[in-house]
Amino acid sequence: MARSPFAVALGATAVAALVIFQLCYFLGLPATDFWRWHPAAGDDDARVSGWGASALQRPLADGVEDRADTGDEYLIGVGKADITGPVVELNLMGYADPAQVGTGLRQRLYSRAFIVADPANAADRWVYLVLDTQSGDTAVRDGIMRGLATMGSEYSAYSQDNVAVTGTHSHAGPGAWLNYLLPQVTSLGFNKQSYRAIVDGALLSIQRAHESLEPGRLAVGSTNVTGANINRSLYAYLNNPEEERARYDDNVDKALTLLRFRRSSDGKDVGVLSWFAVHGTSLFQNNTLVAGDNKGVSAWLFERAAGTGDVASAVDDGSFVAAFSQANVGDTTPNVQGAYCETGDMAGQMCRFNDSTCDGRTQGCHGRGPYWGLDDAGTRSCREIGQRQYDGARSLYDAMADEAGSTPVAGATVHAEHIFRDLDGFEFTHPNGSLVRTCSAALGYSFAAGTSDGPGAFDFTQGDEGEGDNPLWSVVGGLVHAPSAEQRACQAPKPILLDAGATTVPYQWAPSIVDVQVLRVGQLLIVVSPGEATTMSGRRWREAVAAEATASGLLSDGDGGDSDDAGAAPAPVVVLGGPANSYTHYIATEEEYAIQRYEGASTLYGPHTLNAYINLTLGVLPYLAARPPTVRLDPGPYPPINTNDSLSFITPVVYDSAGIGRAYGDVVADVEPEYPPGATPNVTFVGANPRNDLRLEGTFAALERRGDDGGGWTRVLSDFDWELVYRWRRTNEVLGTSEVDIWWENAAGEGTYRFRYYGDAKGALGGVEAFEGMSGEFFIQG
Repeated sequence: MARSPFAVALGATAVAALVIFQLCYFLGLPATDFWRWHPAAGDDDARVSGWGASALQRPLADGVEDRADTGDEYLIGVGKADITGPVVELNLMGYADPAQVGTGLRQRLYSRAFIVADPANAADRWVYLVLDTQSGDTAVRDGIMRGLATMGSEYSAYSQDNVAVTGTHSHAGPGAWLNYLLPQVTSLGFNKQSYRAIVDGALLSIQRAHESLEPGRLAVGSTNVTGANINRSLYAYLNNPEEERARYDDNVDKALTLLRFRRSSDGKDVGVLSWFAVHGTSLFQNNTLVAGDNKGVSAWLFERAAGTGDVASAVDDGSFVAAFSQANVGDTTPNVQGAYCETGDMAGQMCRFNDSTCDGRTQGCHGRGPYWGLDDAGTRSCREIGQRQYDGARSLYDAMADEAGSTPVAGATVHAEHIFRDLDGFEFTHPNGSLVRTCSAALGYSFAAGTSDGPGAFDFTQGDEGEGDNPLWSVVGGLVHAPSAEQRACQAPKPILLDAGATTVPYQWAPSIVDVQVLRVGQLLIVVSPGEATTMSGRRWREAVAAEATASGLLSDGDGGDSDDAGAAPAPVVVLGGPANSYTHYIATEEEYAIQRYEGASTLYGPHTLNAYINLTLGVLPYLAARPPTVRLDPGPYPPINTNDSLSFITPVVYDSAGIGRAYGDVVADVEPEYPPGATPNVTFVGANPRNDLRLEGTFAALERRGDDGGGWTRVLSDFDWELVYRWRRTNEVLGTSEVDIWWENAAGEGTYRFRYYGDAKGALGGVEAFEGMSGEFFIQG
């Protein structure tokens, strides 16, 4: 999360729950003017590729032979399904801003599933889900596991061990689906419609991947992507040891790692799964249109390219699945121009380096994307950062056609291991040999300061190692739960604002039980992180796993086990994906934790959090060997599931009305008869609340083109596409009337078009009826 929901500190008991939700509005909403155009000296729009730039027309050269198919053969399957929840009247998840309530849809959200199985023992398999959500979640994963248990015996191979549920960390999706109270506050609680959309879509994506299982091969490659991420907490990063930092060229990971899925039957690629670290905060917190943020753009570009035949080696029937998974995202930002002051005496200057303040406060400090300054809530910058990730992935994918451009995944072992562990007082041996323990979950004062991606409120600042000058916050934090002297000592040097782990009224505020999970196929090891690891945390975590896999002979002969021929073991390829399975906030290094910027203050379990995760991860590695220990690991305590106990102050749809003399779908303001290329055709309809039917696997809006011969109409754009936008607004609360705007950005392609609107209206007696609307025809000039 980019902005801290400090208002959760304003309540302590179930009786006071309503007060908590009301007082959360203390967060406030930064003025829209922060994102308007303010030309800066030396600004050069030519530094970034143009809005219309595309790498879609780069098919592999004719006759290029892919020689990388030399790895082992596995069963592989991919699937994708819609998880778009309520796009209006629900708080968006990520910035924790109660004023950021959905008003429509820019791009549908999806679950993308990737299954790998051992053909000799199909029970040895794993499924890696990439959801267009802020994170994975305990309740969502529980719902998926319960759903799989009802899908018949052929799905019995999917278990707690081998199902990984990751989120792209988009901050532009509907909220109100998380398990614990803290992230529920700004969404006014829990919403089952939002939750079910994610769970049901995830299950459908798994089903589709499962049904598509067939023999195939995997190959992995890596490339550097520049211009898509920078470090937003460089002051904390620089507290890591100098000799460690000197080993790396950058203060964020620039590497994008891609896993290619190629079926054996015809040599066609069915999907790609990639990992790259960048926050899903290209769209600002004044954005109210649901979207997958920059990684949603990247996936759309790749899948669209494959679906239109522009990827010669990929299936072109619409079944190709491209996922852009998150990595060690914690201190990264897509706002690559840096953080600048927008107000006050420091306006136009970079924010103060150590604490990201302007004139002593956080509110005026905002990160700038490549197209900062346009009054578009970050839309064009989001499109550009997504393009840059896609360009890197596509260039790598094309290079992998050559044997030297990729590494075949080899080794028969396919395995996964998952355990739950309680990090409230977990004792283990520190790398320095001392006995240490983690703490009950707590959030520090700098948590309330937010980041330059989404500043917090009041007088909090990043890097706050004390309790500040305002004694009110100490009193408020104490009302939630007063931390004991032992807890203060354990969390030091973090000054505790919210003792969240010990707060259980009306139910648990933050997780104590965490997920530890690793997936393996051949020499590829996927560490599944439940929190947002910072750049250096991810590096240490991956390196520890790679070192242990090598030293233990885990990959010997490609199968693990006891081979004495060390030379036969391939080098491990280790990636980290998350936030996944739950949401445990941040994972900073001990050195970053000492600085207590936002990431350190949001590291729940104290200074030893990272080393605890590494310790637990190394403990499961032996169980990924070809011949694992016969005594299974203790699965650990199951976390509490709050789906049926969560509070909700989200009002349902009462009824819709078209209004006097109108019918649903009537055109209120029609299109012009003709537009030049690059224009934005738009239409307004008499509408109804889209919460009545989420139209999963369908669309609210469509653009149709008439055949050049004057014949039939063909759909060319839908909710899947970035350029077609749907916005809903209530016009009268009492009468229940509303209108829908649909527009097409950057219209291109000579021809005759029309818009179509699909809606569903709820009557006064509760029934819901579908309807359609259609615009007039319009012509786009060539």
